[in-house]
Amino acid sequence: MIIWHVLDKGIGYRDLGSDYFTRRVDSPEQRQRRLIRELEALGNKVTLEPTAA
Repeated sequence: MIIWHVLDKGIGYRDLGSDYFTRRVDSPEQRQRRLIRELEALGNKVTLEPTAA
């Protein structure tokens, strides 16, 4: 898929790096959703409950 974009747009390939997802600045809600999806993909059932303030 990457090669198609490189050839179609005529731009060079730039690797984002292995730590791309850990360097991203996500909102807390986006990060929470992503982490839940990762855990569920590993076969876990995720239930969240807020901590006491």
